[in-house]
Amino acid sequence: MKKIYNKNLNIIAVCMLVLTATLSACKHYLDVNPQGKITQDDIAKDPNAAKALVTGIYNVFYIGGFDPDIDSFQFVIMTDIASDDADKGSSPDDYGDAKQIDNLQTSATNGVVNNVWTGHYQGVARANQALDKLQNAQFDAATKNALIGEAKFLRAYFYFNLVRLYGGVPLLDKVPLASEANQDKYQTRATADAIYAFIISDLDFAAANLPDKGATDVGRATKSAAQSLEAKVYLYMKNYQKAYDLSKAVMDGGKYSLVKDYSLIWRQRAINGDGGNNNSESIFEIQAGINKDCSAGINLYSVSQGPRAGGKFGWADLGFGFNNPSASLLAEYEANDVRKAATVISINAHGTVLWDGFRIPSQDSVQNSTYSYKAYHSRTAEDNCGGNTDRLPKQVRILRYADILLINAEAAFQLGRTGEASTDLTLVRTRAGLPSTGASLLTIWHERRMELAEEHDRFFDIVRQDAVMPGRAAAAFAAHGKTWAAKYALFPIPQTQIDLSGGRLKQNTGY
Repeated sequence: MKKIYNKNLNIIAVCMLVLTATLSACKHYLDVNPQGKITQDDIAKDPNAAKALVTGIYNVFYIGGFDPDIDSFQFVIMTDIASDDADKGSSPDDYGDAKQIDNLQTSATNGVVNNVWTGHYQGVARANQALDKLQNAQFDAATKNALIGEAKFLRAYFYFNLVRLYGGVPLLDKVPLASEANQDKYQTRATADAIYAFIISDLDFAAANLPDKGATDVGRATKSAAQSLEAKVYLYMKNYQKAYDLSKAVMDGGKYSLVKDYSLIWRQRAINGDGGNNNSESIFEIQAGINKDCSAGINLYSVSQGPRAGGKFGWADLGFGFNNPSASLLAEYEANDVRKAATVISINAHGTVLWDGFRIPSQDSVQNSTYSYKAYHSRTAEDNCGGNTDRLPKQVRILRYADILLINAEAAFQLGRTGEASTDLTLVRTRAGLPSTGASLLTIWHERRMELAEEHDRFFDIVRQDAVMPGRAAAAFAAHGKTWAAKYALFPIPQTQIDLSGGRLKQNTGY
C-alpha cells in the first residue's frame, strides 16, 4: 500500500451492500454509502480481496474538509485551534463554528463538533464491517489475524479520538443486526472507562498479530504502531508502567530513529536521505498520492491552513488562512530552537521566502501574521495535482518516534526513572539544537508542546496534564488570553446525534 488512492481503493463494499438497511436504524453517525463490489465468498477465500476490504477502512481519512472528518480541517479546529497553540485565523468572522471553538464558546449545535463525531463513527462502521466479514475467512490464520489486527488498530484509533473529544460515547463493537440496531446499547453512552478498556483490547490484539515495519506494505498499521498508540493510551489512563513498557518496546525494537533535520519531517521527498514521506521517524501516517482525478489527498487538509491574501492582496495565495500559530506558542520557544522556524511561517516586514522559493508578500498583503509550516505543501517543488488544491497530496504524521521518546520520558519520570527520562529528553532537545535539561513534568510537557506543535495533539495534552496537575489548563489558557472552565475538557455531544437517538444520548455536563 505504497499509495492509498481515495477513489481507486474505495472497496468497503460488500458490508454496505448487505447492511445498508440494518445500519440505517443505527442513526446518522453510522451512515456510510454503499461502495464497490466484493462478495462474501471473495473475502472468505481470497486474502487479497480481504486485504482490499481492510484497505477500504483507510479511505475514511480522505473525506474531511467541511464533510464528516477524522484528521482534516475540522479535526484541526477541535485540536489545534481549540488549544493555546493556535488562533482561528482567516478574517475575524469567517466560519462561525470555528470561531465558537476558538473562543471556548462551543454549542451542541456546532457543525464542526457534529462532523468530527460523524467522521469517526463512519470509521468505526467501516472497521466493524470489515471485522464482521473477516471472521469467516478460510485462508491461513496468520494472514487472517493480521488483517483483523489492522482493522482493530484503526478502530482503536477512532475511539481514542472520540473518548478524548467527547468522553463516554456509544460503544459499537460489531455491526448490529436489524433486531439489535435500536437497542439502548447502541444509542446510549458507554462510560469513558469502558471505551478505554475496549481500545486496549483492540490494541492488544493488534500488537500481538500485526507484522512490523518492513514486513508489510508502507502505510499499513504495524506492530510498532499498535504498541505506540497503546503506550499513548496508557499515558492518558495514568498507567505509567504500561506506557513505559510499550514505548520502551518500540524504542528497543530499533526500527525507528529521529530525522536529523527537523524541518524535513514534513517534506514529501527526502533530502540526502533524511526526512520525507514515511521517514525513519514515522510510525504511522496517512498516505496520499497523485491520481488522474485528483482525489488521492486528504480533502482541504493543506489548503485550509495555507497563507491567505489580505489587505492590498495582489498575489495568488496558498489557502484559507486557518490555524495560525499563536503568540502564546511563539513565546514558549527557547532561543535557537530550530523547531520554531520549521513549525511557523512568520510573515516578515519585507516578505517571507519559503523553502521552495515561493515568496509571500509583506504583512500589508497578507491576512494573518503566522501560518503552519507543517501543513504546507509546495505547489512547485512537490507533486501537485493539476491545480486542484483541495486535495493536495500532503501526508499527515499520526505517530512518530519523537512522540514515543516523550511518552517514555514522562512515564519514566512518573516511575522514578529520572535518568532515563533525561536521556529521552536529551535526544529530542539535541535534534532541536538545544542543550540537555533536567527531567521534570514541566520540562517534559514543555518539550511535548514544542516538539508536537501544530500536530493536532495540544488540546488533548492540556486536558490530560490538567488531570495530573490541576490548574495547568487554566494557566495555559490565561497565557493565551482566554478563560478556562472545567466543562471545556470535553466537547458537547452533538445535538443532532441526541435528536437522532430519541434523547437517549445524554449531554456532557455544562452544555
